[in-house]
Amino acid sequence: MNESIDRKRLHYVGNLSIFMIGLGFAVRANIAPDLQAEIYDKIDLANSAAMVGQALGITFAGFALTLLFGSALVDLVGMKRMLLFSALAYLAGAAGLLTASLMPVSGLVEGLVLISLLCTGLGWGAVEAASNPMVAAMYPEEKAHRLNILHAWWPGGIVVGGLSGVAISSAHLAWQSNLVILALPALALAWLVWNSSFPVTERVAQGVSYAGMFGELVKRPLFWVFWLCMYLTAATELAPGQWVNMSLSNVVGMQGILVLVYVSALMFVMRHFAGPIVKRISSVGLMFASCLAAGIGLYALSLATSPLAAFAAATVWGIGVCYLWPTMLAITSERFPRGGALALGLMGFAGGMSIQFVLPIMGGIFDRAKAEAAGGIDKLATLPAEALAEAVRYASVESFQSVAVVPLYLLPVFGIIFFYDRYKAKA
Repeated sequence: MNESIDRKRLHYVGNLSIFMIGLGFAVRANIAPDLQAEIYDKIDLANSAAMVGQALGITFAGFALTLLFGSALVDLVGMKRMLLFSALAYLAGAAGLLTASLMPVSGLVEGLVLISLLCTGLGWGAVEAASNPMVAAMYPEEKAHRLNILHAWWPGGIVVGGLSGVAISSAHLAWQSNLVILALPALALAWLVWNSSFPVTERVAQGVSYAGMFGELVKRPLFWVFWLCMYLTAATELAPGQWVNMSLSNVVGMQGILVLVYVSALMFVMRHFAGPIVKRISSVGLMFASCLAAGIGLYALSLATSPLAAFAAATVWGIGVCYLWPTMLAITSERFPRGGALALGLMGFAGGMSIQFVLPIMGGIFDRAKAEAAGGIDKLATLPAEALAEAVRYASVESFQSVAVVPLYLLPVFGIIFFYDRYKAKA
């Protein structure tokens, strides 16, 4: 590695960038009920949950698009410019949401919310496009361990963002205060990145051409198997997390964001120990065990009716989803190093597009179940408060159960790859 590269400083840059996008995830979960109540209920009460899901989902679309194009171009643009763009995008997104919240509800406000959430998604994608190949280039011999440590700061950001949201709510401050908190790490990241030097990606360091990078992916069908798996692993982790405050708050009589904070704190600790686990059971073996625990935890979470049951179920879900995203990236970088930043970016693209589809589906399931419990869409607006709360509780359970089966579909895939790897190792 170039001697001018300060690996310790870049370690802080990577951690702060991932912390920022985790904080953004929590902030969106915090403000989702407020967006629904103050904007979307006034536009279309019967379909407001689906509209919130669509608005949150556009964040993931922006994330996916930046990864798709940014990862292919990061060698030309440079990691530094990519991370500076991410910080500016988060600042623009926070400013846009704040402005929209102060305007009278209209189509213009709805559009401004979507554009603002899209900006945070573009910034999120830029972080992943730059930080993942940066860490892979700095630590080529321990990618699974280092990428898990990097992504430990994602739940770290969720913990800070979630607790900040609870504090803002408890102090009866305006919900827009969350947006101010979102802007702070973006400012710090911009300053830190501006004064740093960055390495080239692993693909460039190995002298692999752009044609060789694309050829690596075209010739390796197993990459596309993992790519398809990423759709489901991302849906398992991110969709319930983004939905939890809206949904779980209506079921167990507590702020759902507290469950997300608890799970995130669990993930922050556990991701620091990924290396020893991978050495014992392999990256693919870890994915099999994680999917099994995630499916069980999600189903149990949908049945929780008390805070204690919710935390118990969330523990199982958290253990399950803890390693999914960073380990999928590590598997990609380990098995397809010539694919470079593009291979990592395509995996992130799959994850982002997955949530773009899943969140509106969850919202649609929620709305249909809510109308069913109310006895029809036309009766929703006239329901007494207690009956409406019961309809919302029923809808919350239905929307969570809809994703509980997703990780179970992956068990045979990871099981076959695991045993094939063991067979090849013995041969």
